Amino acid sequence: MSASLNAGVASPPMTARAKGALLVLCGAIFLEGIDVAMLNVALPAIRAELGLSTTTLGAVVSAYVLGYAGFMLLGGRAADIFGKRRVFLAALAVFIAFSGLGGFATEGWMLLAARFVTGVASAFMTPAGLALITTNFPEGPQRNKAVLIYAGTAAAGFSLGLVAGGLLAAINWRWVFFAPVILAGIIFILTPRLVSDDGQKERSQKFDVPGAITLTGAMLLAAYAVTRLEHPGEDLNWTLGAVAASAVLWVLFVAIESNSRSPLVRLGILRSASLLRANFGALLFAGSFFGFQFLVSLYLQELMGWTPLQTSLALLAIGVDAILAPTVTPWLVNRFGNLRVVLGGFLLAAASYALFLRVGLDWTYAAMFPSMILLGLAFSLAYGPLTILATDGIDESEQGLAGGLVNTAFQFGAALGLSAASAVSVLALTGDASPDARLEALRLALLVPVAATVLGVFVASTGLGSSRRRATA
Repeated sequence: MSASLNAGVASPPMTARAKGALLVLCGAIFLEGIDVAMLNVALPAIRAELGLSTTTLGAVVSAYVLGYAGFMLLGGRAADIFGKRRVFLAALAVFIAFSGLGGFATEGWMLLAARFVTGVASAFMTPAGLALITTNFPEGPQRNKAVLIYAGTAAAGFSLGLVAGGLLAAINWRWVFFAPVILAGIIFILTPRLVSDDGQKERSQKFDVPGAITLTGAMLLAAYAVTRLEHPGEDLNWTLGAVAASAVLWVLFVAIESNSRSPLVRLGILRSASLLRANFGALLFAGSFFGFQFLVSLYLQELMGWTPLQTSLALLAIGVDAILAPTVTPWLVNRFGNLRVVLGGFLLAAASYALFLRVGLDWTYAAMFPSMILLGLAFSLAYGPLTILATDGIDESEQGLAGGLVNTAFQFGAALGLSAASAVSVLALTGDASPDARLEALRLALLVPVAATVLGVFVASTGLGSSRRRATA
């Protein structure tokens, strides 16, 4: 039964073991969120000690995105083939090793390598974790509640990471790398004891090496091209070349999968229009959110003169979703269905961004607060139900792939939204660096998240959950 048709069905109570499994898996997605957020806040301190150029500092962020987005689909499918818990634990071990190495970095290249491999580890760990959520809980209200708690924890990790990053960077930026190692170690110990193995390793299926190579190459080049959009005036030929090469590899990948007896990605899963709409909605929502957050950070620190910690505290209001997502959102989903809740989330996000278009140099936090709290409400309504819609009705043997698809959509959306907002703000300056000119450029760039959410409203209103078909082999 589709999750959207489970409205009003009472959820059976979770067993103690199920609660333990949910706690561990939520800890893993919390780890991923806090890791990214803490690093973003600590970048100035890292630059001061290691003497990194602006280009290298930006590459520290991009390296993680490249690894994460480039290997996400491969990670999701690997979880289906080799076992979800096995892949989850292996990726967690790599995460622990390279996050720790990042804390000992003395050169920029060491930090870049550590962040790239950490991103790759997260690309395998995240879809495997989501797939374990969907295989450890029966489809219906109980799974919906677990996914919504999981999504709320992810948002809480990001929100709290902003504050934790500022506090840890004030002590020593290296703790931004060491703190996740401690949490990851605890999760690694508890996982075999609390999380049930899915028991669906496709032992007879051969690993599609040609498909894996072409898919990873296509994803890496696509992610690189997206991150290059942040520098619209630099090396345009490199960006266009990456786009062209990625397109060629995508065509080759489709040809390989169409003729493979054991495809890495069964192309039939993409025949579900509702699955594609849900992933497109996830891309738009993530793009609008991260583009907005980037622009607000620039506004507060560069135009208003706020410190990174003050900026983190200002954005903390968005973290209200960490409370609402696991408590209020499940009730709303059971009462109104996923589609209506997602539509409400997009409408609130559009209102949040539209209100911020009036931003001025004399604004107080009281003027910004309505946008922040509305965005927190929007996140609590849209993020979890979009994840449910993107994985609902998918066969258990392909839950890792479905998790990889939706996480790829969120990740590419985040990178695309941030890059597009950055590119518009740079192009709009036209050489005038006065505060008024920069404010006008920021207002113009704010139209990027507004446009993304308006398009998201259209996607949701045309029926994310309509004509749902189970994507089974």
